[in-house]
Amino acid sequence: MKKDSRKYIEIVQASTKLGLTSFGGPAAHIGYFREEYVKKRQWLDDKMYADLVALCQFLPGPASSQVGIAIGLMRGGMLGGVLSWIGFTLPSVLLLMGFAWLISSTGSFDSGWISGLKIVAVAVVAHALIGMGKSLTPDRQRITIAMAAAILTLMIPTAIGQIAVIIGAGFTGYMLYRKEEAPKPVTIPLTFGKRTGIIAWSIFFVLLIGIPLLRPFVQSSLFAIFDIFYRVGSIVFGGGHVVLPMLEREVVPAGWMDAETFIAGYGAAQAVPGPLFTLAGYLGQLMDGPLGAGVAVFAMFLPSFLLVIGTLPFWSIIRSKPAIQAALKGVNAAVVGILLAALYNPVFVSSIGSAADFAVAIVAFTLLFFYKWPPWIVVLISALLGAVVHFVF
Repeated sequence: MKKDSRKYIEIVQASTKLGLTSFGGPAAHIGYFREEYVKKRQWLDDKMYADLVALCQFLPGPASSQVGIAIGLMRGGMLGGVLSWIGFTLPSVLLLMGFAWLISSTGSFDSGWISGLKIVAVAVVAHALIGMGKSLTPDRQRITIAMAAAILTLMIPTAIGQIAVIIGAGFTGYMLYRKEEAPKPVTIPLTFGKRTGIIAWSIFFVLLIGIPLLRPFVQSSLFAIFDIFYRVGSIVFGGGHVVLPMLEREVVPAGWMDAETFIAGYGAAQAVPGPLFTLAGYLGQLMDGPLGAGVAVFAMFLPSFLLVIGTLPFWSIIRSKPAIQAALKGVNAAVVGILLAALYNPVFVSSIGSAADFAVAIVAFTLLFFYKWPPWIVVLISALLGAVVHFVF
């Protein structure tokens, strides 16, 4: 028992440290995780770590959070997975809930620093788009898939439209790349087996199908929040930046908040460590207070738990299938296109209202892309520049 307790304490210490210091988005998180879990603590080797990263990129949801959950599951079973998630996620959730409370208490979005937070989202999404484009669209076929996905996403601005784009891209990827070989996986040690995995997958699909069917008959804002965030957390590929357009189309047209409020939260999410999916804490706080934030965060990350638990026991089989890898290449290319569409709407159209605003965006992008400054510093500078622009102009 003492040995188990020591393991759990170590998991909490390691994950909380990462939750307080992991700035820079999913790609940076993967680097932080490797430094902490592979090099420093030696809980797993590079080969196994690379396989976990590949698994979590294969699944919808926040890849970096899923890697942390998977390592926690391997190290301490189910409780270890939960503790790993809490440590990595809770700091940014609390910070974004506090920001939402501050915003709602002022009752106004006239402050210049809030404009700066909206503007920096343009630079952050553009920066993410370039980085993802280099790795996910390395050839003309995938560039074409990304371009088509961007056009279709702009022409069909609905959550259903995005799902259709992702499915179509997966089929296209399969047709183009099905003859390529898949890399050989390693065996992942677990305290649970395939039966638990099947149960997790069953719960995942029951909730994904059942909650939307029940929603018209349940008059509860918390139930509606659970439905929105569970669905988005279940179907979004490509990480935190791609969740932006999916959430925006769920909460803004429905009247939960306006586009400016939404984009301000996304800008604030860049200034805190941890996963961008904790934007759910900000949105849930504005939608229905602290309880709404709790429901939103739980619903957003629940699919990640279920998918990781459900897939880990079968990963060795799945990873070796060329058809799966081929479809995934198409899906990843579509993710780039969806992000490109999001750069225009809602990010650019909701953030840039003047030449001065665009000048702030240029400064932010230059600091991120060329100077390679940490995103949280760029966010703070953009907030300051936004206040200056607001005061001067």
